[in-house]
Amino acid sequence: MSVNQQAHAGPPYGQPQPGYQGYQQPAYGGQPLPGVPQSQYGAYNGPMPGYQQPVPPQGYFPSLGFPSKGSPVSLNSDTTSLAPNFIGLLRAPPTSGAPPPASEASLPSGHLAYSQYGHEDVQNGVPASAAQMQRPPASKPFLPGSAPAPVQQYGPRPASVQQLSNHMAGMTIGTTTGTTASAPPPAGLGYGPPTSVPPVSGSGLYTPYTASPGPPPTSVSQGLPLAQPPFPGQRLPAQVLAFAPPPPSTGIGPSSYPPTTGAPRPPTLPGPPLPGQTVAGPPAFQPNHVSSPPPPPAMSGPHPGPPMGGLHGPPPPTHPPQPGYQMQQNGSFGQVRGPQPNYGGAYPGTPNYGSQPGQPPPPKRLDPDSIPSPIQVIEDDRSNRGSEPFVTGVRGQVPPLVTTNFLVKDQGNASPRYIRCTSYNIPCTSDMAKQSQVPLAAVIKPLATLPPEETLPYLVDHGESGPVRCNRCKAYMCPFMQFIEGGRRFQCCFCSCVTEVPPHYFQHLDHTGKRVDFYDRPELSLGSYEFLATVDYCKNNKFPSPPAFIFMIDVSYNAVKSGLVRLICEELKSLLDYLPREGNMEESAIRVGFVTYNKVLHFYNVKSSLAQPQMMVVSDVADMFVPLLDGFLVNVNESRTVIASLLDQIPEMFADTRETETVFAPVIQAGLEALKAAECAGKLFIFHTSLPIAEAPGKVKNRDDRKLINTDKEKTLFQPQTSFYNNLAKDCVAQGCCVDLFLFPNQYLDVATLGVVTYQTGGSIYKYAYFQLETDQDRFLNDLRRDVQKEVGFDAVMRVRTSTGIRATDFFGAFYMSNTTDVEMAGLDCDKTITVEFKHDDKLSEDSGALLQCALLYTSCAGQRRLRIHNLSLNCCTQLADLYRNCETDTLINYLAKYAYRGVLSSPVKTVRDALINQCAQILACYRKNCASPSSAGQLILPECMKLLPVYLNCVLKSDVLQPGPEVTTDDRAYIRQLVTSMDVAETNVFFYPRLLPLTKADVDSDSLPAAIRNSEERLSKGDIYLLENGLNIFVWVGVNVQQGLIQNLFGVSSFSQISNTLSTLPVLENPFSKKVRSIIDMLQMQRSRYMKLIIVKQEDKLEMLFKHFLVEDKSLSGGASYVDFLCHMHKEIRQLLS
Repeated sequence: MSVNQQAHAGPPYGQPQPGYQGYQQPAYGGQPLPGVPQSQYGAYNGPMPGYQQPVPPQGYFPSLGFPSKGSPVSLNSDTTSLAPNFIGLLRAPPTSGAPPPASEASLPSGHLAYSQYGHEDVQNGVPASAAQMQRPPASKPFLPGSAPAPVQQYGPRPASVQQLSNHMAGMTIGTTTGTTASAPPPAGLGYGPPTSVPPVSGSGLYTPYTASPGPPPTSVSQGLPLAQPPFPGQRLPAQVLAFAPPPPSTGIGPSSYPPTTGAPRPPTLPGPPLPGQTVAGPPAFQPNHVSSPPPPPAMSGPHPGPPMGGLHGPPPPTHPPQPGYQMQQNGSFGQVRGPQPNYGGAYPGTPNYGSQPGQPPPPKRLDPDSIPSPIQVIEDDRSNRGSEPFVTGVRGQVPPLVTTNFLVKDQGNASPRYIRCTSYNIPCTSDMAKQSQVPLAAVIKPLATLPPEETLPYLVDHGESGPVRCNRCKAYMCPFMQFIEGGRRFQCCFCSCVTEVPPHYFQHLDHTGKRVDFYDRPELSLGSYEFLATVDYCKNNKFPSPPAFIFMIDVSYNAVKSGLVRLICEELKSLLDYLPREGNMEESAIRVGFVTYNKVLHFYNVKSSLAQPQMMVVSDVADMFVPLLDGFLVNVNESRTVIASLLDQIPEMFADTRETETVFAPVIQAGLEALKAAECAGKLFIFHTSLPIAEAPGKVKNRDDRKLINTDKEKTLFQPQTSFYNNLAKDCVAQGCCVDLFLFPNQYLDVATLGVVTYQTGGSIYKYAYFQLETDQDRFLNDLRRDVQKEVGFDAVMRVRTSTGIRATDFFGAFYMSNTTDVEMAGLDCDKTITVEFKHDDKLSEDSGALLQCALLYTSCAGQRRLRIHNLSLNCCTQLADLYRNCETDTLINYLAKYAYRGVLSSPVKTVRDALINQCAQILACYRKNCASPSSAGQLILPECMKLLPVYLNCVLKSDVLQPGPEVTTDDRAYIRQLVTSMDVAETNVFFYPRLLPLTKADVDSDSLPAAIRNSEERLSKGDIYLLENGLNIFVWVGVNVQQGLIQNLFGVSSFSQISNTLSTLPVLENPFSKKVRSIIDMLQMQRSRYMKLIIVKQEDKLEMLFKHFLVEDKSLSGGASYVDFLCHMHKEIRQLLS
């Protein structure tokens, strides 16, 4: 089929992308007193500098291409002075692709040299002489072939405590470009002193970046002259943060981080109670996946430590706030809280751990504005890469970030919407891969939905003979195959075997060795395409029947009483007209069937010739069978009147039921048997409300036990309590029976056990705890509509082939594997991803690179057997610098989260957390040792494209699966663990680091979103309204001082106190602000694969604890570190590895 012919009509791709729904927490009673600080984390004692918009460096021409990946920024502890005008980090100028002029030969290409002097005689960085005198011996010039000298731990210690404070204040951020040359500073960078900006305000911190002509800076500082020549070979741009040595009195040495073998964390919560707080409250307006931090219990004496053990050294003293940032236990994760901006002094009753009355103030804390900002990185990528299409013709290109809107042009490699990799330049040898510890993985979403402007994969039909494949490794024809001998044979790009070209496929080559029909054949010119499969690719060598959907409704007392049964039946009447169908078909080929159940099962005959539906009851649930064949699975249009009559009758038939017990496994068995009898694949939609305790196969008991948390037995909470469901899942996969589960629990339901079949068949779980019609109906119906309508492939098998040198060794996602290579899924929808890890089994070469081919065999919703092929070529490197320059942090975090979430099934959670921290420390230490310019041990140097690794990793460590607060239920954790395992990179990105938008800054006249701000309480202003979304929930947070007019415009009430926090949707009001906010929410809902629950949070209200759980840069109530503290901790881990 030629590319010019009409594209095959695939299933409708234009459907809205689904989102994630939430999970349930207990509510909080009581209002905190106004005098008590609200914050649960470390002391940021003093005002916070805002981001001012600097002028781009002179010589910056946007037309010359993208900025290079930035130059290193360093926070250097060897300095002696801090410029009063210092605020943060400056982005490097762009590279133009041209070689640097001779005068800049020592710089990485494209980096302008900055002068080390700022305004007048104040210096941002180190005075040249100081740099030479104080530089530790570790930074002698490196000679090729010489091993790096051991890293010295600190620069010289200052003599006195007073000096030490000055020393800490002197942490600067400089660009270590490895040069002593200097250019004049950019004109007109008028930076005021940090204190000139009001403390906590969400306003004005980030003005929309489109206002400035070039990419905004991430760092302010003008170069750090180095006393030695740059390392021979490549020195990478990097983010450099320097930490001054802590004062001797705080006892922070190599072991200041609480020992990893410390006592288990008590189940109670550190910190004094907030007066008036109670733990009761109706579960009326609760999110369904949100963890609200708990009220702290009353305690006296020292706070219990975080999970790792105790806290070393004294806390910040409780004297009045000093200007500047309090250095809170540099590198330690203590629970000590200090003074907060906008609040009175320290917590009343903070124990004084022996601080001397006349003790000098502690050294200044790391400025949160000077550490890498996710918001800045996201905005920079949008402004640099959002305007141009991403053309996939070049090997090993790193795509724009998932947060950037961009168009893809397929020219031989699969779109990043289908495949994203942790690195696009992989080490040539396994030794190099082990040394770097960077996992090599691909996150693959084979049926991803494309935006309307992009072309769906073409469907190629080779007739009876089927797709052309390599004789040896069975790889499918793709753009990387090499035609030889005038086109009569081709050499496989995966295994190098030579295969005869079938006569019908022969074509001559042009003078470059390309086939003359190259552009007419999708499989020769595109990265993604489909083949029509022949009968050889079908089960039992016969073409499949179209799939079936079976709706199985729990009609026990809870389901009927809550109004759920009536709601489902009403919705199905209209929803059945929207079953998925091939693009050009008049109606869907999918047949439907209906079952209701409690302790017994009721099957319905809805044959079109009947006047009324007939019910058949199967009460012998121990030996499940389907009592009718003809009339159970029917065509919707033919049986429309009988189906409508049935859906009207079901709520009436069970209206007076008193049956509270349910079965579960027999329901799945019934669906499976029905599909077997009909000889087709299909999907079961099961609507279930309670723990299946009725006497039947798969019966489970309530084993919820919070006492197991933080013990070696905690892993059992994530494992199924019986192997029955694993065996059932295996049978379902063999038949192509996929199970989607909608859960409506009012108490423990054992998601870890009931979810097994859904998980292993490639299905989806949706959970609506404490379901209430008025608040949860919209979310449930939206999820159900998307779930029924979305594109899905049945009876799917996926295999990933690689070129010689690497192979796929590990797989993560919702699927079943019966051997080591084939990923089997009864169903695979457009939202599901499979993550594949690769390991070396031989050397790779820089010339040939590495190739991946993902082949998915599946049955379409019309019953057509197809193969979808995605190809991707990667570069290979012999220099670690090239690896670190081509990594994708968002994909890396997606892989690490899935790896950790699988780890909790077999290891204690603490072991999993420690392993994550250790692996990331090793990745960064390897970079520091092998790629960064030599510098003092007081500096934390991060690779430019991994500078967000610490902040994102900390978010994973603080997530409910790895560090639950006391209010997170066992079911919540099992549910989230399963959800994350098949999330794509965009979903994990917003799930772990939620998006926070200041709604009051939105421009009501434009379509754009307001610029996002960082996830920290100190970024919020009492006079503003904010929206936070994480893919499962949308919070709207309203400050106590918001203008009355705004409240009236958004909520239709006249004062803050009248805002109801039980709203599940915003009122529809005819004013620009209301319309803008509702359009923002609708836009976010469209981007997510599940419908997000809307939660209104008023400042100082009991739900605020829940909202603060998602401010991930702050300390969490469950013991998670703040971003600043975690960065200090990572730095310490790296230093220990290097020494």
